[in-house]
Amino acid sequence: MSDFTTRPEIRGTFGVATSTHWIASSVGMSMLEKGGNAFDAAVAAALTLQVVEPHLNGPAGDMPAIFYSAAAGKVEVLCAQGVAPEAATIAHYKEQGLTLIPGSGLLATVVPGAFDGWMLMLRDHGTMGLREVMQPAIDYARDGHPILPRVANTIAGLAEFFAEEWPTSAAVWTPNGEAPKPNELFKNPDLAATYDRLASSVGDTREAQIDAARAAWREGFVAEAIFDYLEDAHVMDVSEAKHSAVLAPSDMADWRASYEATLSYDYHGWTVHKTQAWSQGPVLLQTLAILKGVDLAAMDPNGAAFVHTVIEAMKLAYADREAYYGDPDFADIPMDALLSDSYNDARRGLIGTDASLDQRPGRVPGYEALADAYIERAGRDFNVGNVAAQEPTMSHLTEKRGDTVHLDIIDRWGNMVAATPSGGWLQSSPVVPGLGFPLNSRAQMYWLEDGLPTSLVPKSRPRTTLTPSFAEKDGKQLVFGTPGGDQQDQWQLIWFLRFVHFGMGLQECMDQPLFHTMHFQGSFFPREVRSGEMMIEPNVGEDVISDLRARGHKVTVAEPWTVGRLTAALREPDGTLRAAATPRLMQAYAVGR
Repeated sequence: MSDFTTRPEIRGTFGVATSTHWIASSVGMSMLEKGGNAFDAAVAAALTLQVVEPHLNGPAGDMPAIFYSAAAGKVEVLCAQGVAPEAATIAHYKEQGLTLIPGSGLLATVVPGAFDGWMLMLRDHGTMGLREVMQPAIDYARDGHPILPRVANTIAGLAEFFAEEWPTSAAVWTPNGEAPKPNELFKNPDLAATYDRLASSVGDTREAQIDAARAAWREGFVAEAIFDYLEDAHVMDVSEAKHSAVLAPSDMADWRASYEATLSYDYHGWTVHKTQAWSQGPVLLQTLAILKGVDLAAMDPNGAAFVHTVIEAMKLAYADREAYYGDPDFADIPMDALLSDSYNDARRGLIGTDASLDQRPGRVPGYEALADAYIERAGRDFNVGNVAAQEPTMSHLTEKRGDTVHLDIIDRWGNMVAATPSGGWLQSSPVVPGLGFPLNSRAQMYWLEDGLPTSLVPKSRPRTTLTPSFAEKDGKQLVFGTPGGDQQDQWQLIWFLRFVHFGMGLQECMDQPLFHTMHFQGSFFPREVRSGEMMIEPNVGEDVISDLRARGHKVTVAEPWTVGRLTAALREPDGTLRAAATPRLMQAYAVGR
């Protein structure tokens, strides 16, 4: 392979920070320069991302992180995915005449999780004070930041809707009645005031102060503002009707972010760590298990055989995601079977020379009804009309503009964080008056029928698409991830396979053409199934695209350099650090020294 890259791979020994916005990467690096560790840097960068990419994530969104603590010597998951409210029952939603939970508005709101998750990380693993870590986000919200053209365009496209239906959003996103112009300074004084007040929380110790901020969020002034608004709020959503939230004060007061073990799989000497099945994370591990018996290294990493084989393997793994994944605290997930060699040997045998147009979940003994239910569901007409997908993550490739966010940070002591915050999008829920941010819409990922791993059940976690990654081999440790909704584990998989099998560097892998399948049932309203459809960047060449079409794939060729927003960081056994960020969309950057 050529060693040409669009950017240099960042190398150093002191620290590296990479994220989907250059300002957040720089803020993270600034915390390392001040003596903070990777956890301090991750929290500061993440809060800044909420300010500079408000169409992609917010304080009331959700966040999974996979992290390595050098002191503890182990990899863990931090789960900041809020749960369904106590009153969020299937019966309640069906009483509204719904077959799907809307992808916008207040009915789709679960317990806000992101802020508490970041505070938990800071309290238990960080070293810096609350004010110092929060101040960059406060400054950018108060004094302004150059608003991304993508954010400005998103607001402009919704300005009329905000004015007519969500006036609280109009007050924040269209000050003086006008959408901001691309790259002009944009300020959010309400968010600055909210964060400044949280940063002023009082405690006798650093940890006590952080806990006081968490309490102010879930039971204090933040919660009070949320529920003062929700008491009378009745707002338009994508169902073309007005609805009220089911979130209650006790839902927020009772919930906490938490830690749990990773799920891991060994692949060609690498141990890859993901979240449990409350996210789609295991689908990457399943695809690796299917591909483990394929000689990928003998293929051209941009050739039709490689693309076809990986696409077909992903179709099989994603069919299993749809049939079997859900919150393990509320559903029996047969993950041991789904990751077993015997099961995946059989799955591998289903990959033929032509594209499959069928939904083919595996049949796990004792769970066959779930496979049958998925096949039926994938063919169902939900009568929701021709509505664009209600998550912003893939919309730069379709109707709207947007994405999620991701960050990877490593410090000089070997602490490592990979996190994929999302939710609380400005275009998906109205702003809470006085706070400067909206609620989330993650409940759209539940099904309104009983007996499924993803059935709506109060206090359960919706099966999110958010899925950071950690991998290790012979003393090397790697964190990586991407925004992308259902595509996250596809783009990460392709990047990782090229890194493992073809001797490419981090940045070189970033610069290779990406592709993905849309064959399975989407996670977001209106839950589309696009059988046999795939998307690929044009720089694979016309011959590859023609070959794929000849195999039966329904190929959409993306605009050049538009698919995926990957970032990654690596620590070598000798302490050398490396980092990279995709050049796509021209805003993700890696920094370090």
